[in-house]
Amino acid sequence: MKLNRPLILASSSPRRQYLMNELGYEFTVEKPEVDESFPSELPADQVAKYLALKKAEYFRQEIHNEIIMTADTVVILDQKIMNKPLDRAEAIDMLHRLSGKTHLVMTGVCILSKEKEESFDDTTEVTFKKLTQGEIEYYVDTYKPYDKAGAYGAQDYIGMIAIQKIVGSHFNVMGLPVHKVYEHLTNWR
Repeated sequence: MKLNRPLILASSSPRRQYLMNELGYEFTVEKPEVDESFPSELPADQVAKYLALKKAEYFRQEIHNEIIMTADTVVILDQKIMNKPLDRAEAIDMLHRLSGKTHLVMTGVCILSKEKEESFDDTTEVTFKKLTQGEIEYYVDTYKPYDKAGAYGAQDYIGMIAIQKIVGSHFNVMGLPVHKVYEHLTNWR
């Protein structure tokens, strides 16, 4: 699918690139070099959109005729953000905390051009079965989920064995609410 101007997906996420390819969009990839910190007083349900906007700001002065799209996904358990794990121990701890519970996955998206800016988010409720220590360690040691919020990817082993229920978009849990992205880009001029 071709837009009336170049589209830049400002994300190094292979999952977002895959999803945009599957939607049929032509795009180039650039990675925003942005500190992904956020104010501690910011409510958890506003963090994903805040970070997507922060990433878009990185490109604002460089835009000519392009459309920039940024995104950020966060996992929220008990009103607290679970970031990307720093190491094996933190990844194992995160998965233990998610085990047997329901959490939220929120993805914020910002679409930006010289003339216009739109941002939106999507929330999906995800319920995990109770995981064993062996399942958690196998996943962390095999898949090394250090680039994933909440230390897991819905599309790989832990998602296949742990996710009992999803309320909302499965693609949002993968990192991009493709139904909303499509709707917004279709109306983008």
